[in-house]
Amino acid sequence: MDVGSAKGRLTPDSTRTGESRCAIVARTRCAVSSRHGEDPGPPTCVGRPCGRRRSRPHPLRCERRPPERSPRRRPPHRSGHAVGQDGHVPHRRVAVAATGQQALDAGLAVAADGGNAVDAALVTAFVALATEPGMVSFGGGAFVNVWPVGGDPVVVDGNVEMPGRGADPARFGRGVREVVTAYGGGVTMHAGHGSVATPGIVPAFAVAAERYAALPWTRLVEPAAEAAGSYPMGAAASRYLAFVADTLFAEDEEARALVTGEGGAQLSGGEERANPALAEVLGRLAAEGPDLFSTGDVGQALAATMAEHDGLVTAADLASYQPIVRPAHLTRAGGWDVAVNPPPAVGGPMLAVMLGELAKRHGASGDWTWDDVIEIQRAVLSYRTSVHDFSRDLEADGVDLLARVDEHGLTAMHGSSSTANVSAVDSDGNACTITMSSGYSAGLVVPGTGILLNNALGEVELNRLGIHALEPGTRLASNMAPTTARTEAGRVLAIGSPGADRITTALMLVLGQGCLHDRDLRASIASPRVHLRQVDDGFVVEHERDEEVAAAVARSGLPSHEYAEPHMYFGGVGAAAVAPSGDLVAAGDARREAATGVSQ
Repeated sequence: MDVGSAKGRLTPDSTRTGESRCAIVARTRCAVSSRHGEDPGPPTCVGRPCGRRRSRPHPLRCERRPPERSPRRRPPHRSGHAVGQDGHVPHRRVAVAATGQQALDAGLAVAADGGNAVDAALVTAFVALATEPGMVSFGGGAFVNVWPVGGDPVVVDGNVEMPGRGADPARFGRGVREVVTAYGGGVTMHAGHGSVATPGIVPAFAVAAERYAALPWTRLVEPAAEAAGSYPMGAAASRYLAFVADTLFAEDEEARALVTGEGGAQLSGGEERANPALAEVLGRLAAEGPDLFSTGDVGQALAATMAEHDGLVTAADLASYQPIVRPAHLTRAGGWDVAVNPPPAVGGPMLAVMLGELAKRHGASGDWTWDDVIEIQRAVLSYRTSVHDFSRDLEADGVDLLARVDEHGLTAMHGSSSTANVSAVDSDGNACTITMSSGYSAGLVVPGTGILLNNALGEVELNRLGIHALEPGTRLASNMAPTTARTEAGRVLAIGSPGADRITTALMLVLGQGCLHDRDLRASIASPRVHLRQVDDGFVVEHERDEEVAAAVARSGLPSHEYAEPHMYFGGVGAAAVAPSGDLVAAGDARREAATGVSQ
């Protein structure tokens, strides 16, 4: 079916980002439409429409072209993008995996207006950002993975980046305080204005909306503005805040009021809350567009509070920030093509290596074992913590790693809690998954806005080179790994997870169960989790209670920590899928609060 002929559908042309240099195309196996036996045609121009089309280079010809940086734009006010010329609103069904019921309801509601999977994912994400204080916020970063039916998978990189353009050099190395928490068995982080990286969520969502959504910008943002006025505190957020409310949020009264009850009391899951300042700001965002958060009033307020309190984010940082659209990296698992977040992100490449190695063990022996899981994680995470995390060029080194592992296997490798994920598919076969992060939170708000800020510069595991060590404008490392997948039989999957460095290990296991064992989606998500955590110069195997897992841990000889019950520490995988029959399904993770559903 020619998907390009229907209004509001995602088309191959709308996703094409141009070719990378030949090394990246060859090494990362970036998808091209001709892989599916079709002529993709020339790509459209980057930026505003100019009426010209460029000739398409041969996919393996060496032409040095960077990933596409999207220029800042006004909101995509499409008055009828989802409506056909005859006035008919196309009826699509969507399946959504969300962080809570309020976000789920908002995401499912787009189907009645002709929305597609990207609309559903964006609306769900906007509401989650407005109603999960302490977990995620508009002051963080995100990756949007989109795989349109008939097109190529891409990732919109809205990750945070190193600030400091035009900042007083004396501010570097200042403005941070150490916070020690008992969360996850003990996590040490840095908070304060100096821990805040340049946020990218709103610009990235604007690019994703303009390129792939069927509904106008106002329709995507308004549900979040309404939700911010009244929402129940999430169970996962309340559990996390129990560890950090009195320490991380101790120094900013506006921020503390958002994460505690009357008199500083601990909040319970389900307790009604409101963020009227954020509701007002989001109402303006819907009407005025994304520039409000960069060069507009909100961006100006952020830059002003940074300058006043030794933070590094400047007006120049906010004005210069651009989302980057990259081809997803493709790996093979069973009968699935799996599209992951490409370099410079860390989570996607590490997931691709772990899943690829698991698939090799599965193919060689007819099955993979928990011993394989521990061995693979140990090799991959050892490489990451001893080599990759110290890279000064994560994109080049990530591409090189994937190429070497493709050729030599694991031998080539020797040498944040505050995240949320939403996933959506639609009945046309489009898939979209979004992972968002604000680190562990800086414990601060942009004054008068209700917007909590990230502490990405204060996450020790993402800043091995030291605090403020990168050049301004450099994208930070990220564990986020939103993933989409397809089979030739027509199965479609959108999947992701929060959970800091447990994101990749959680997705490795769920995809290993689902893609290689062909287990039910819900059963795959519920299966036991295993994660190797670095402690000093070694690893501890953290795992949920299971006899087979415990036996494999004993054989490994590594120290271990067992969780008696499924635990939010191991992430909260959310997935939506399309079966070959066209049936839609969504599945969430009991480890964190989850809400899933399918529209009528």
